[in-house]
Amino acid sequence: MIPAEFDYVAPESIDEALSALNSRPPGGEDAKLLAGGHSLLPLMKLRLSAPSLLVDLRKVAGLTGIQRENGTVRIGAMTRHADVASAGLGLASVAASTIADPQVRNRGTIGGSLVHGDPAADMPAVILAAEATVTVRGSGGTREIAAADLFEDFLTTAVGADEILTEIRLPAMDGYAFGYQKFNRRKEDWAMVAACALVKKAADGTCEDVRIGLTHMGSTPLRATAAEQALRGKPLDAQSIAAAADEAAEGTSPPADLNATADYKRHLARVLTRRALSDASS
Repeated sequence: MIPAEFDYVAPESIDEALSALNSRPPGGEDAKLLAGGHSLLPLMKLRLSAPSLLVDLRKVAGLTGIQRENGTVRIGAMTRHADVASAGLGLASVAASTIADPQVRNRGTIGGSLVHGDPAADMPAVILAAEATVTVRGSGGTREIAAADLFEDFLTTAVGADEILTEIRLPAMDGYAFGYQKFNRRKEDWAMVAACALVKKAADGTCEDVRIGLTHMGSTPLRATAAEQALRGKPLDAQSIAAAADEAAEGTSPPADLNATADYKRHLARVLTRRALSDASS
């Protein structure tokens, strides 16, 4: 299908982009930011989204790149998934390498994926488990949002309509091992369910800390807190991991769809969490 008519600008600075973003009068659907376009453009083609103006961020300086400093990895919001995948960032790189296909990974951006807020996307659960933060800038200045506060509902985030996500700050997670498990019908499909695990082993071999993120198990990405609590302080053996993984679906509300029932997704969450924890504990 063909999108509805819209205007287009490609500013070269954050200030210009913010000015364009706030240039539309009230009424109808206002301006939308364009990052990689793999989330927004399909909606526009179906006329499920009809912005009057697209503000393309591809020329804005300072929104790409990956820097490591003081135990933190800073990722520009317009950094492509392919660049994250090849950056040696552990869990984040492995998850990024599984996104869709090479065409999408070389065009789609980490910031665009996070702001879109799709619970079936790979990266939201990863930054949630890593307890990352994002930086946004708007007409009122700059603020940071913790990953735990970023995802509010289905396709809804805490980034305001007049704000631009500029950076993701990811803890380096030194001392943590990781696992990432994803189940889909075809390799390039959205995840039916995915689970990521970060595990820190104590000197005595028990679990000092664990974070588990779940993809497509609710209207937002989720932490499997019951499973985390079940494993902390326990030996990282098959029995303890299996017992913790059995709690992975606790408190979730996965959406049933053409691919899987809600009960099957809960089963997948338990199986994938066990596998991810096993990978992170080996």
